[in-house]
Amino acid sequence: MIGDLVAQLRAEAERSNERRVLVLAGDRDAGIDAAFSAVEAAEIDDADATIVSTREGFRFERVSPRSATEVLGRTRDAVIVDCYDYFAPNTLGQVVGAVDGGGLLILVTPDLEEWPDRRNEFDESLAVPPFDVEDVTGHFRSRFVDTLRQHPGIAIVDIVADVDGDRDGDGMVVERDGLTDPSERTGHVPQSPPESATFPTLAYEACLTRDQARTLRSFERLAEPGNAVVVEADRGRGKSSAAGLAAASLAADGKDVLVTAPNFRNATELFDRARELLSARNEIRTVREDGRCFETGTGGAVRFASPADAADLPGDPDVVVVDEAAAIPVPLLEAFLAADSVAYCTTIHGYEGTGRGFSVRFRTRLDESDLDVQEQRLEEPIRYAREDPVEGWAFRALLLDARPAVDVAVEDAEPGSVEYRELSTAKLLADEHLLSEAFGLLVLAHYRTEPNDLARLLDAPNLSTRALLSDGHVVAVDLLAREGDLPADLRESMYEGSRVRGNMVPDVLTSQLRDEDAGAPLGLRTMRIATHHAVRDRGLGTRLLESVHDEFADEIDYFSVGYGATPELLRFWDRAGYRTVHVSTTRNEVSGEYSAVMIAPASEVGGDGGGASDAGGEGGDASNAGAALLDRHARALRDRMRDGLSDAQRDLDADVVRAALGACPAEREVDLTPYGWRSVVGASYGPGMYHAAPGAFRDLAMAHLIDGRVDLSDREERLLVRKVLQGHPWEQVADELGYQSTGQCMRSLGEAAKPLVDEYGNEVARAERERFRGD
Repeated sequence: MIGDLVAQLRAEAERSNERRVLVLAGDRDAGIDAAFSAVEAAEIDDADATIVSTREGFRFERVSPRSATEVLGRTRDAVIVDCYDYFAPNTLGQVVGAVDGGGLLILVTPDLEEWPDRRNEFDESLAVPPFDVEDVTGHFRSRFVDTLRQHPGIAIVDIVADVDGDRDGDGMVVERDGLTDPSERTGHVPQSPPESATFPTLAYEACLTRDQARTLRSFERLAEPGNAVVVEADRGRGKSSAAGLAAASLAADGKDVLVTAPNFRNATELFDRARELLSARNEIRTVREDGRCFETGTGGAVRFASPADAADLPGDPDVVVVDEAAAIPVPLLEAFLAADSVAYCTTIHGYEGTGRGFSVRFRTRLDESDLDVQEQRLEEPIRYAREDPVEGWAFRALLLDARPAVDVAVEDAEPGSVEYRELSTAKLLADEHLLSEAFGLLVLAHYRTEPNDLARLLDAPNLSTRALLSDGHVVAVDLLAREGDLPADLRESMYEGSRVRGNMVPDVLTSQLRDEDAGAPLGLRTMRIATHHAVRDRGLGTRLLESVHDEFADEIDYFSVGYGATPELLRFWDRAGYRTVHVSTTRNEVSGEYSAVMIAPASEVGGDGGGASDAGGEGGDASNAGAALLDRHARALRDRMRDGLSDAQRDLDADVVRAALGACPAEREVDLTPYGWRSVVGASYGPGMYHAAPGAFRDLAMAHLIDGRVDLSDREERLLVRKVLQGHPWEQVADELGYQSTGQCMRSLGEAAKPLVDEYGNEVARAERERFRGD
């Protein structure tokens, strides 16, 4: 029976160049056997099939569900996904695009009625302490099953093992056949180079669609400095291939092309196409062993660097190509604007990142640059037909196309007119538009939102969502995670090196900052917060946080947040009542930013305060665990950054330092020796030198940046950071801050120190000052 159905599915998939899904629901062993029979019935060669399973021993290529990224960018006639032991949305998002037109995606699942109530290894990852896997819900799978039963092109066969062990006979019932009777589709039309094209004819002949050829033509602009090209496409449209053909064409013309992407695997397609074209033209002279760089006989090159490294434009490239730009944070995208020419290629609705976030968060800055920008959009799929029903199903099942409300629907929203609401799972599941709007905003809030995040939103027991609504539309959303309240044995294990899922702030404070009691208080962390781009700068984010504080202040000990530190974000959270307790000593490998962790005691920012527990920790006030936690870690941050800024944090942005220390509530006593005071006063009011007592200047600088009691200019404060705290050479600091000479820079530091002496100086300092002032 299954053979006849599969033959029909395969025939109409090939006729229409579309894909089909076959769900084999029920007994696992019977389902896997039926999947093998389906591949045979579809007349698919074993070499063109992949099974994704925790089990081993198959005749097909086998990939672990946790390693499904190995399938990204590849093309298969059949992909079998064993959904029993480990079924994660990411896995499906990674493998569905690998199925070629005419191919089959085969899902081996538990009985569809029972599946939402089963728990597997992925569910265990959602059960963050102190919750257990029994606390995880099955709402994502319930919704997923509904999509299987509703979308065209999806066949569902219920399978049970007979008492006699017959797995290919009467134990199969077709719930739906998935047949759509599509029209026949023609193949791709060969492309020719347009008139006056400058790229090689072979490059255009390698294009499979008109969209690709038009995109390749737009890349020709990059040969001249001052140009930028933005290429947007859904996955499977050939944007990376077009970028690879362009990179090869530019390198053949002697250009040095620097390619970057979140990971090298994201750029594999680009490098493959570039290498193929250059090999066909006999242009390659040398290839690096890892395949990440090859040079041409004309002196050109195509080479790869990570985003953080590429942001420095190593080797002064002629052209920069940024692939999967939506998955790279805005600060790094901005760095590439300094290149002679740059291309940004981004997936609009894809597994990693979001083109919508790229367009909303970065396009304004690109348009304000000095570059001449040209946009190109690829619509036509390459591997399957435009009407392919499987793509539409995957988009809905994983919310790959989730987007905020249209601008006109929310443009009148103001803090006083919006409604604060809990977005419970029940409400989200009952209203697909509400779910899409909320998730769409969360996607914008982070540069790398994954399908797994949808399951976390719907099923994780430690997460909750709050939002502001205007006429029923989401204008701001806050995804919250409960953390802490951990038992003593688990806190001890964390202190000794164990990692505990889903407790980011307690983990950082315990494992990195050596506070074994940090996991005792109960916290509520903002994982992601976003305001609709059409109504930003109206105070809606602040209004949302205030409402969250009022609702939860009596239930928890502290609120917290962790993020890639920028001056703007640090100031926002400072205004909201959050205080800095940690700034990382290394940059995030992808974002290129240092991370900041901030805390707001519940007693200080919301409701009547009071908190939830009596856990104070060493040196803390047991009556308010959140305030005690902040107090000891603010003091530790103060002491840590005093020395760390001239070491691991030496390249931390001066404005980040200013904002981070300005939001640190630790008291800073200035207790200099008489020699220290005489040296500082001598360098500011007299003929002394800064280098006589740099430590004394450092103590004064820290006191000022934390207390802010003295009115210094932005440039003077940056001077304190770059020279006094980070110890950069005078010449570098003078050039960076726009001083005409090192001498002027030195004198400016002395002038900046005068009001600090006046504010913090003791009797020794005042006497020394009066000596030079002649008072």
